[in-house]
Amino acid sequence: MSKASITVIILTFNEQIHLQRCIDSVKDICQNIVVVDSFSTDNTQQIAVKNNVQFVQNKWTNYATQFNWALENANISTDWVLRLDADEYLTEALQKEIQNKLSSIQTPINGIVLPLKRVFLGRHIKRGTGVIKLLRLFRTGLAKSESRWMDEHIALSKGQTIDFSEAFADDNLNNLSWWTQKHVGYALREAIDLLDIELDLIPTHKTEGSLSKQASNKRALKKSYSKKPLFLRAFIYFIYRYIFRLGFLEGKEGFLWHFLQGWWYRTLVDAKIYEIKKACGSDPIKIKNYLKEQYSISL
Repeated sequence: MSKASITVIILTFNEQIHLQRCIDSVKDICQNIVVVDSFSTDNTQQIAVKNNVQFVQNKWTNYATQFNWALENANISTDWVLRLDADEYLTEALQKEIQNKLSSIQTPINGIVLPLKRVFLGRHIKRGTGVIKLLRLFRTGLAKSESRWMDEHIALSKGQTIDFSEAFADDNLNNLSWWTQKHVGYALREAIDLLDIELDLIPTHKTEGSLSKQASNKRALKKSYSKKPLFLRAFIYFIYRYIFRLGFLEGKEGFLWHFLQGWWYRTLVDAKIYEIKKACGSDPIKIKNYLKEQYSISL
Protein backbone atom coordinates (compact mmCIF):
# COMPACT_ATOMS: atom_id res chain seq x y z
CA MET A 1 0.00 0.00 0.00
CA SER A 2 1.42 3.38 -1.00
CA LYS A 3 2.10 6.01 1.64
CA ALA A 4 -0.58 8.71 1.99
CA SER A 5 0.65 12.19 1.08
CA ILE A 6 -0.17 15.28 3.17
CA THR A 7 -0.12 19.04 2.63
CA VAL A 8 0.02 21.08 5.82
CA ILE A 9 -1.50 24.57 5.74
CA ILE A 10 -0.18 26.91 8.45
CA LEU A 11 -1.85 30.30 8.97
CA THR A 12 0.50 33.03 10.20
CA PHE A 13 0.79 36.66 11.21
CA ASN A 14 3.96 37.69 13.08
CA GLU A 15 4.65 34.13 14.22
CA GLN A 16 8.46 34.09 14.42
CA ILE A 17 8.22 32.80 17.98
CA HIS A 18 6.21 29.72 16.94
CA LEU A 19 6.71 28.90 13.26
CA GLN A 20 9.89 26.83 13.47
CA ARG A 21 8.41 24.62 16.19
CA CYS A 22 5.28 24.06 14.09
CA ILE A 23 7.25 23.20 10.94
CA ASP A 24 9.54 20.84 12.85
CA SER A 25 6.51 18.90 14.11
CA VAL A 26 5.15 18.16 10.63
CA LYS A 27 8.14 18.06 8.28
CA ASP A 28 8.71 14.31 8.70
CA ILE A 29 5.11 13.27 8.05
CA CYS A 30 4.11 15.52 5.14
CA GLN A 31 5.13 16.14 1.53
CA ASN A 32 4.25 19.82 1.33
CA ILE A 33 4.01 22.72 3.80
CA VAL A 34 2.17 25.91 2.84
CA VAL A 35 2.57 28.97 5.05
CA VAL A 36 -0.32 31.38 4.41
CA ASP A 37 0.76 34.70 5.83
CA SER A 38 -1.18 37.92 6.47
CA PHE A 39 1.74 40.26 5.66
CA SER A 40 3.82 39.73 8.79
CA THR A 41 6.28 42.44 9.82
CA ASP A 42 8.61 40.17 11.85
CA ASN A 43 10.83 37.29 10.65
CA THR A 44 7.99 34.92 9.75
CA GLN A 45 8.79 35.01 6.04
CA GLN A 46 12.51 34.47 6.59
CA ILE A 47 11.82 31.39 8.72
CA ALA A 48 9.52 29.97 6.05
CA VAL A 49 12.07 30.61 3.29
CA LYS A 50 14.87 29.06 5.37
CA ASN A 51 12.80 25.88 5.66
CA ASN A 52 12.09 25.75 1.90
CA VAL A 53 8.33 25.72 2.37
CA GLN A 54 5.76 27.30 0.11
CA PHE A 55 5.10 30.87 1.32
CA VAL A 56 2.10 32.87 0.12
CA GLN A 57 0.44 36.02 1.41
CA ASN A 58 -3.17 37.11 1.47
CA LYS A 59 -4.99 39.98 3.18
CA TRP A 60 -6.67 38.87 6.42
CA THR A 61 -10.45 38.90 6.81
CA ASN A 62 -11.04 36.04 9.24
CA TYR A 63 -9.82 32.48 9.83
CA ALA A 64 -12.43 30.88 7.60
CA THR A 65 -11.78 33.16 4.63
CA GLN A 66 -8.00 32.76 4.94
CA PHE A 67 -8.07 28.98 5.15
CA ASN A 68 -10.55 28.57 2.30
CA TRP A 69 -8.44 30.94 0.18
CA ALA A 70 -5.45 28.67 0.81
CA LEU A 71 -7.42 25.58 -0.25
CA GLU A 72 -8.31 27.27 -3.53
CA ASN A 73 -4.95 28.88 -4.32
CA ALA A 74 -2.16 26.67 -2.97
CA ASN A 75 -2.21 24.12 -5.86
CA ILE A 76 -2.60 21.18 -3.50
CA SER A 77 -1.92 17.82 -5.12
CA THR A 78 -1.54 15.54 -2.08
CA ASP A 79 -4.09 13.02 -0.83
CA TRP A 80 -4.76 14.79 2.48
CA VAL A 81 -4.73 18.30 3.97
CA LEU A 82 -3.85 19.14 7.57
CA ARG A 83 -4.69 22.55 9.01
CA LEU A 84 -2.60 24.10 11.80
CA ASP A 85 -2.14 27.51 13.32
CA ALA A 86 1.48 28.52 13.84
CA ASP A 87 1.20 28.27 17.64
CA GLU A 88 0.04 24.66 17.31
CA TYR A 89 2.14 21.56 16.74
CA LEU A 90 1.80 17.80 16.43
CA THR A 91 2.96 15.78 19.40
CA GLU A 92 5.45 12.99 18.63
CA ALA A 93 2.76 10.45 19.46
CA LEU A 94 0.39 11.96 16.89
CA GLN A 95 3.12 12.07 14.26
CA LYS A 96 3.61 8.31 14.71
CA GLU A 97 -0.14 7.64 14.67
CA ILE A 98 -0.53 9.50 11.38
CA GLN A 99 2.41 7.63 9.86
CA ASN A 100 1.08 4.27 11.03
CA LYS A 101 -2.62 4.64 10.26
CA LEU A 102 -3.33 7.16 7.52
CA SER A 103 -2.38 5.00 4.52
CA SER A 104 -4.77 2.24 5.55
CA ILE A 105 -7.84 4.49 5.88
CA GLN A 106 -10.31 3.96 3.07
CA THR A 107 -13.40 5.83 1.91
CA PRO A 108 -16.03 6.70 3.02
CA ILE A 109 -13.71 7.91 5.83
CA ASN A 110 -12.68 11.34 4.57
CA GLY A 111 -11.85 13.20 7.76
CA ILE A 112 -9.77 12.63 10.89
CA VAL A 113 -10.80 14.19 14.20
CA LEU A 114 -7.87 14.99 16.51
CA PRO A 115 -7.92 15.66 20.27
CA LEU A 116 -6.53 19.02 21.40
CA LYS A 117 -3.88 19.37 24.09
CA ARG A 118 -4.35 22.83 25.66
CA VAL A 119 -1.17 24.35 27.12
CA PHE A 120 -1.34 27.65 29.03
CA LEU A 121 1.64 29.32 30.71
CA GLY A 122 3.54 26.08 30.22
CA ARG A 123 0.93 23.84 31.88
CA HIS A 124 -1.20 21.23 30.17
CA ILE A 125 -4.76 22.19 31.17
CA LYS A 126 -6.62 18.88 31.45
CA ARG A 127 -9.68 19.80 33.53
CA GLY A 128 -12.49 22.30 33.13
CA THR A 129 -13.59 22.01 29.51
CA GLY A 130 -13.53 18.27 28.88
CA VAL A 131 -11.82 16.66 25.91
CA ILE A 132 -11.85 18.93 22.86
CA LYS A 133 -11.71 17.22 19.46
CA LEU A 134 -11.41 18.99 16.12
CA LEU A 135 -11.56 17.91 12.49
CA ARG A 136 -8.17 19.04 11.18
CA LEU A 137 -7.08 16.33 8.70
CA PHE A 138 -9.17 15.57 5.61
CA ARG A 139 -9.01 14.32 2.06
CA THR A 140 -8.12 17.02 -0.45
CA GLY A 141 -11.13 18.66 -2.06
CA LEU A 142 -13.67 17.17 0.33
CA ALA A 143 -13.81 19.81 3.09
CA LYS A 144 -13.53 23.50 3.80
CA SER A 145 -14.06 25.87 6.70
CA GLU A 146 -17.47 27.19 7.64
CA SER A 147 -17.89 30.83 6.71
CA ARG A 148 -18.21 32.28 10.20
CA TRP A 149 -16.68 35.21 12.07
CA MET A 150 -15.78 33.07 15.09
CA ASP A 151 -15.78 29.45 16.24
CA GLU A 152 -15.51 28.19 12.67
CA HIS A 153 -15.15 24.45 12.06
CA ILE A 154 -14.06 22.40 9.07
CA ALA A 155 -17.02 20.75 7.35
CA LEU A 156 -16.86 17.65 5.12
CA SER A 157 -18.69 17.83 1.80
CA LYS A 158 -19.20 14.06 1.89
CA GLY A 159 -18.12 10.99 3.78
CA GLN A 160 -17.50 10.26 7.43
CA THR A 161 -14.93 10.97 10.11
CA ILE A 162 -13.00 8.82 12.57
CA ASP A 163 -11.13 9.81 15.73
CA PHE A 164 -7.41 9.45 16.29
CA SER A 165 -6.30 8.98 19.90
CA GLU A 166 -3.15 11.14 20.00
CA ALA A 167 -3.25 14.94 20.26
CA PHE A 168 -2.03 18.09 18.62
CA ALA A 169 -1.06 20.91 20.98
CA ASP A 170 -2.13 24.54 21.23
CA ASP A 171 0.76 26.18 23.12
CA ASN A 172 1.12 29.93 22.63
CA LEU A 173 4.41 31.32 23.95
CA ASN A 174 3.51 35.02 23.95
CA ASN A 175 3.00 36.92 27.21
CA LEU A 176 -0.31 37.67 28.91
CA SER A 177 -0.46 41.22 27.58
CA TRP A 178 -0.38 39.82 24.05
CA TRP A 179 -2.95 37.16 24.98
CA THR A 180 -5.44 39.59 26.49
CA GLN A 181 -5.07 42.06 23.61
CA LYS A 182 -5.73 39.28 21.10
CA HIS A 183 -8.88 38.31 22.98
CA VAL A 184 -10.09 41.91 22.85
CA GLY A 185 -10.16 41.41 19.09
CA TYR A 186 -11.76 37.98 19.43
CA ALA A 187 -14.51 39.46 21.61
CA LEU A 188 -15.98 41.56 18.82
CA ARG A 189 -15.96 38.62 16.42
CA GLU A 190 -17.62 36.42 19.04
CA ALA A 191 -20.20 39.15 19.69
CA ILE A 192 -21.01 39.23 15.97
CA ASP A 193 -21.38 35.46 15.94
CA LEU A 194 -23.77 35.46 18.92
CA LEU A 195 -25.78 38.34 17.44
CA ASP A 196 -25.97 36.42 14.18
CA ILE A 197 -27.41 33.40 16.02
CA GLU A 198 -29.96 35.61 17.77
CA LEU A 199 -30.91 38.04 15.00
CA ASP A 200 -29.89 36.30 11.77
CA LEU A 201 -27.55 39.12 10.79
CA ILE A 202 -26.10 37.11 7.92
CA PRO A 203 -29.01 35.21 6.29
CA THR A 204 -26.72 33.42 3.78
CA HIS A 205 -24.52 32.21 6.63
CA LYS A 206 -24.91 28.45 6.32
CA THR A 207 -22.69 25.42 6.78
CA GLU A 208 -21.87 23.66 3.51
CA GLY A 209 -21.24 20.04 4.40
CA SER A 210 -21.32 18.11 7.64
CA LEU A 211 -19.59 18.90 10.92
CA SER A 212 -18.00 16.40 13.28
CA LYS A 213 -20.21 15.18 16.11
CA GLN A 214 -18.44 17.28 18.74
CA ALA A 215 -18.55 20.40 16.54
CA SER A 216 -22.30 19.93 16.05
CA ASN A 217 -22.81 19.47 19.78
CA LYS A 218 -20.74 22.56 20.51
CA ARG A 219 -22.80 24.59 18.03
CA ALA A 220 -26.01 23.48 19.74
CA LEU A 221 -24.62 24.49 23.14
CA LYS A 222 -23.62 27.87 21.73
CA LYS A 223 -27.16 28.47 20.47
CA SER A 224 -28.45 27.66 23.95
CA TYR A 225 -25.83 29.95 25.52
CA SER A 226 -26.89 32.81 23.23
CA LYS A 227 -30.37 32.76 24.79
CA LYS A 228 -29.11 33.16 28.37
CA PRO A 229 -28.98 36.58 30.14
CA LEU A 230 -26.00 38.80 29.37
CA PHE A 231 -23.19 38.79 31.96
CA LEU A 232 -24.87 36.20 34.19
CA ARG A 233 -24.14 33.51 31.61
CA ALA A 234 -20.40 34.28 31.66
CA PHE A 235 -20.28 33.98 35.45
CA ILE A 236 -22.22 30.70 35.45
CA TYR A 237 -20.00 29.31 32.71
CA PHE A 238 -16.88 30.10 34.75
CA ILE A 239 -18.33 28.43 37.88
CA TYR A 240 -19.28 25.38 35.82
CA ARG A 241 -15.78 25.05 34.40
CA TYR A 242 -13.79 25.97 37.48
CA ILE A 243 -15.84 24.20 40.16
CA PHE A 244 -18.01 21.50 38.64
CA ARG A 245 -15.55 20.48 35.91
CA LEU A 246 -12.67 20.58 38.44
CA GLY A 247 -10.69 23.38 36.83
CA PHE A 248 -9.53 24.43 40.30
CA LEU A 249 -7.26 21.35 40.37
CA GLU A 250 -5.05 22.88 37.68
CA GLY A 251 -3.24 25.27 40.03
CA LYS A 252 -2.54 28.95 39.38
CA GLU A 253 -2.27 28.41 35.63
CA GLY A 254 -5.67 26.73 35.65
CA PHE A 255 -7.25 29.57 37.59
CA LEU A 256 -5.86 32.14 35.17
CA TRP A 257 -6.96 30.12 32.14
CA HIS A 258 -10.52 29.57 33.32
CA PHE A 259 -10.91 33.08 34.72
CA LEU A 260 -9.47 34.88 31.69
CA GLN A 261 -10.87 32.65 28.94
CA GLY A 262 -14.03 31.43 30.70
CA TRP A 263 -15.18 34.60 32.49
CA TRP A 264 -13.25 37.77 31.62
CA TYR A 265 -13.30 37.12 27.87
CA ARG A 266 -16.95 36.10 27.78
CA THR A 267 -17.93 39.09 29.90
CA LEU A 268 -16.12 41.28 27.38
CA VAL A 269 -18.12 39.61 24.59
CA ASP A 270 -21.34 40.44 26.45
CA ALA A 271 -20.13 44.02 26.97
CA LYS A 272 -19.69 44.34 23.19
CA ILE A 273 -23.19 42.97 22.63
CA TYR A 274 -24.58 45.36 25.26
CA GLU A 275 -22.81 48.30 23.59
CA ILE A 276 -24.15 47.38 20.16
CA LYS A 277 -27.71 46.77 21.33
CA LYS A 278 -27.74 49.96 23.40
CA ALA A 279 -26.93 51.90 20.24
CA CYS A 280 -29.02 49.90 17.77
CA GLY A 281 -31.60 47.85 19.63
CA SER A 282 -32.23 44.55 17.84
CA ASP A 283 -32.46 46.03 14.36
CA PRO A 284 -30.11 44.03 12.06
CA ILE A 285 -29.71 46.90 9.59
CA LYS A 286 -28.76 49.38 12.32
CA ILE A 287 -26.33 46.85 13.80
CA LYS A 288 -24.63 46.30 10.45
CA ASN A 289 -24.30 50.05 9.91
CA TYR A 290 -22.96 50.49 13.44
CA LEU A 291 -20.33 47.78 12.96
CA LYS A 292 -19.22 49.39 9.73
CA GLU A 293 -19.05 52.90 11.20
CA GLN A 294 -17.49 52.03 14.56
CA TYR A 295 -15.37 48.96 13.75
CA SER A 296 -14.92 49.05 9.93
CA ILE A 297 -16.56 45.62 9.64
CA SER A 298 -18.86 44.97 6.71
CA LEU A 299 -21.26 42.05 7.05
